[in-house]
Amino acid sequence: MKTTALPPVVLDLDGAVGRLPDELRIDLGSDWHEALRFGCGLGRMNDFRALLDAQLPAAAGHGPVFMGSGDFHHLSWPLIARCIAARGYTAARPLRVVVLDNHPDNMRFPFGVHCGSWVRRVAMLPQVSHVHVVGITSGDIGLGHAWENYLAPLRAGRLTYWSVGVDTHWARWLGLEARFRSLPNADALAATLYRLLSAHRQPTYLSIDKDVFDPSVVRTNWDQGVLGAHHGAAVISALRGQLVGSDVTGEVSVHRYRTAWKRWLSAGDGQQTELADEALPQWQAVQAAFNRVLLGQLDRALD
Repeated sequence: MKTTALPPVVLDLDGAVGRLPDELRIDLGSDWHEALRFGCGLGRMNDFRALLDAQLPAAAGHGPVFMGSGDFHHLSWPLIARCIAARGYTAARPLRVVVLDNHPDNMRFPFGVHCGSWVRRVAMLPQVSHVHVVGITSGDIGLGHAWENYLAPLRAGRLTYWSVGVDTHWARWLGLEARFRSLPNADALAATLYRLLSAHRQPTYLSIDKDVFDPSVVRTNWDQGVLGAHHGAAVISALRGQLVGSDVTGEVSVHRYRTAWKRWLSAGDGQQTELADEALPQWQAVQAAFNRVLLGQLDRALD
C-alpha cells in the first residue's frame, strides 16, 4: 500500500486547472491546445504519446493527472496505455477501467479520435478486461442516437453503460441488454457499483469527467449528470487498494476553434461555448476547490 502521496500531474493545455499541492505542471497550451482539443488525427495522438513518454515520470511514479476541459478526455487513452505498459498488464492479468461521465464517449467519429469516441479504443485493448462508463444521463445512449454508438465493444462484452433516466430499451433488440445497467436514481447507481467494485477486486484505472456531477456540485460547460459529491466519493472508496491510476477532466474553459470542422462538431454536440465574464472565474474557483477534494480521495485510494 502507498504510504505517501505521489505528485499530481497537470497537463496544462487550457490554463483551467487551479494549483494543486506538490503538483508537476507541464505547460502544453501554446503547442498542443488547438491541435488536441475536442479531437485529433491518430498521427497527432502518436506524437502526443511520445511527448508524454519524454516529459512524464513512469506511470507508477506520479499521482492523478488533471487535463483541463472535458474536451481533452480522449487523452485518457494514451494515459491508460502508459499505465498498462508501466505495470505490465496482459490479457491474463488485465486492467479494469471505470469512467465517471455523463456521456458514453463511445460515439462514432471518422477523423481519428475525439473526446466522445475514445472509450472504444480502450475497451478493445487486450490488456483491458472491461470498461464501465458510469453516470450517463445523456441521450447519446437513447434510441435517437443508438446508431452513433460503436457496437463492437458492447457485443464483445467489454463495455457496460451505467445510466439514470435514459430509455435504453433498444439494446434488447440487439441482444445487448446485459451491457446496459439502468438505475432509477443516483443513489441506486452508486450503491450497485460500490457492491460490484468491492466484490470483484482487480487493478483499476479511474477516469473522471466532472460533467457526471450535478451542477450543484460543480459547473462545466457541457450538459451534466446527477451524481452528488458523495456518490463520487463512494466509488473512489470502493477502489481503495485496487486503484493504480487516474485522471480528471471537466474543467470549465472556452475556446474559439481556428479549425472549421471543430467549430461545427462542437456546436453540434451542444457544448456551451460562451460564458459571462463574471461566471468563468466563479466556476473555476469552485472547480479548483473540488479538484483538491478529489485529489485527497484519489490519494487515499491509490494502491
